Amino acid sequence: MNPGQEDFAASNSRKMPLHIIRGATDDMIVMQEEIFGPVLPVRSYRHIDDAIAEVNRRDRPLALYYFGGDGEERRRVLDRTISGGVTLDDVIFHVGQEELPFGGIGPSGTGAYHGEAGFRTFSHARSIYKQARLDVAKLAGMKPPYGKATQATIKRQMKG
Repeated sequence: MNPGQEDFAASNSRKMPLHIIRGATDDMIVMQEEIFGPVLPVRSYRHIDDAIAEVNRRDRPLALYYFGGDGEERRRVLDRTISGGVTLDDVIFHVGQEELPFGGIGPSGTGAYHGEAGFRTFSHARSIYKQARLDVAKLAGMKPPYGKATQATIKRQMKG
């Protein structure tokens, strides 16, 4: 049976029990691929810097979850890791905040969506310039064919 004593046999296969993997090692497939599902590999560490090093030696994660009341430690984790979104003292809630950008870095995704960030990610701001009828740059001799004033200026600058 599973931890919640729930019977999944009658499920329509859209619901899976939580799988906790204690003592997960690098050679396990679950530690080599991005996890989508109710799977929680558990690894222990002695110091927070060990956990930070563990995050940093792998591909950038889509999400990072930090649990703890030590503000200095939390700041260290946030400052020394790179991830998609972050939820503090819980999991996945950063995804549901429409005003916050959501997305990954590297293999976990590129760009961000939700709110204004999503609009900018999936839009292309196209610049359009139309030259005025009176071309000031041409009148100032800054466009070919160059006049005598431009030629004189170039000669002066090359002598200097």
